[in-house]
Amino acid sequence: MNRAATPTPGALPDHDEPAGGVTAVTRALQLLEAFGMHDQRLSLAELTRRSGMHKTTALRLLRTLAHSGYVVQRDDGEWRLGPAAGWLGARYQAAFDVNNVVEPMLRELTQATGESAAFYVREGSIRTCLMRVEGPQPIRHHARMGSALPLDKGSPGRVILAFSGEPGALYEEIRQRGYHFSIGEREKGVATVSAPVFGLNWRLLGSVCISGPADRLPKNKLLRHARTIIKAANQLSYALAGSSTPQTPKVVSAWHP
Repeated sequence: MNRAATPTPGALPDHDEPAGGVTAVTRALQLLEAFGMHDQRLSLAELTRRSGMHKTTALRLLRTLAHSGYVVQRDDGEWRLGPAAGWLGARYQAAFDVNNVVEPMLRELTQATGESAAFYVREGSIRTCLMRVEGPQPIRHHARMGSALPLDKGSPGRVILAFSGEPGALYEEIRQRGYHFSIGEREKGVATVSAPVFGLNWRLLGSVCISGPADRLPKNKLLRHARTIIKAANQLSYALAGSSTPQTPKVVSAWHP
């Protein structure tokens, strides 16, 4: 159990009302989000601390979530995520055909580059790591699946913004060359290179990237990997979107050195 975890970002005190939202639903989601990737179970006290709620409020919401199977109370009184939470995540991943298409592509990309590979999708004003395959290197960059990250920091988000039509010289350059790389933009010492992935009707689906320590991935090496990234992104786009149509973006099947 990670007792040192910080409270959930954006946690609402019991008296606050989110604009345009339902307080009880927001607080219930904060309790679910309080569970980290390595938390098999959490005590009520820890859930209360991480969510910033009063004990009675948290307990009432946990019991409500338990009725629908999103959390389960253990015999020792601690709480763990329930089967409904896992099923919800599985359905979310299934919408992107992760197991059949995305994950094999990421594994091939990892083998080709020797670095970790990830697939990001846009969720409103953030990007989410939907799937990740770790590279073989003993020292590598770790990005948690499900992490909510900014769109305007790091190459995966910049690519998503560019092919979503974001104005500006930088984004026009990304659209022209079909990829983007960054070194230390979101996280010090981390380098990434990314390309866009398109889905049904050739609408932007997300971005695929590789990442690793900046001292192992200097600019010249990122540029060499860019061709491999574009090839993988294009193959994934054709697998998800089908054959070319008038709506097919120019970046697909094109290389812009």
